[in-house]
Amino acid sequence: MTQELCWTWRGFSISYCCVAPSLNGSPRRRAVLCIHGFGASKRHWRHNLEALSGDATVYAIDLLGFGNSSKPISCLEGEPLLEGGVRYGFDLWAEQVRDFCLEVIGNQHDVQLQLIGNSIGGVVALNATRLLQELGQAPVQVILIDCAQRELDLKRLDTQPWSARLGRPLLMAVVRQRWLINSLFQLLARPGFVRGVLRQAYPSGRHVDDELVELLLGPSRQPGATESFRGFVNLFNDWLAPQLLAQLQVPVRLLWGGADPWEPVAEARRWQQSHACVQELQVLEGLGHCPHDEGPEQVNPILLNWLQLAWR
Repeated sequence: MTQELCWTWRGFSISYCCVAPSLNGSPRRRAVLCIHGFGASKRHWRHNLEALSGDATVYAIDLLGFGNSSKPISCLEGEPLLEGGVRYGFDLWAEQVRDFCLEVIGNQHDVQLQLIGNSIGGVVALNATRLLQELGQAPVQVILIDCAQRELDLKRLDTQPWSARLGRPLLMAVVRQRWLINSLFQLLARPGFVRGVLRQAYPSGRHVDDELVELLLGPSRQPGATESFRGFVNLFNDWLAPQLLAQLQVPVRLLWGGADPWEPVAEARRWQQSHACVQELQVLEGLGHCPHDEGPEQVNPILLNWLQLAWR
């Protein structure tokens, strides 16, 4: 049975859930932490948590600013850091995950931990692994599901069309404006728009249901919901996955939807060729950006097999 719990981190309320293992007799404590993507929450793992909990405790966490976790005000670079405010980004979220692993899941010398991240949750998982690795307590494996490639990052500007390069300063100035972001957020946080995005993200149309729409829209009605959105759309110079992969010594496996409209599988293939830590890439044809939710009957057996490989 899934339990929804609360953890206090740096004065903020962090929501998470866990499912206890259904089997007993594991020689060591085993744990899996699932990290959601942008705009989603721990509930986006609705079809996976129970399935992965055979001989491990499986956790899913709401990153700060998302789901039922606190949504503090965003303070961008160049703005004063207000009391109670944060600078949203991959270091903040990775520090949250690192501390959750140490304080809630337990000392990593006693727990065999694996991280699974979808979309920006993949970048968070990689960065948290870097931090845990510095402490000598890295997870035994990281699994990335359609990891975000962050095309708008300034470090990738030379790959963009000349028109995008010319317009980048204006774009960066515009999206800093809170009044504009608030208006844009209200425009996007509507059932019709969300269903339209989901039709792109889930090309097969499977599991696009009222529950999915509500788990995406529900947190958007909470106070401060626009702040993490403002923080994220202003991340023009933050970590890219290849930077982090180059620093990791733990095994990394990639699972990709072959019909992902936003994160090309060709880039994942380059990661596999360029980084020794990437041990495997598996592509699921016909599935999109969130294959764990769109096609859990295909994804869960793969994840279970990979988890067992790292635990042997």
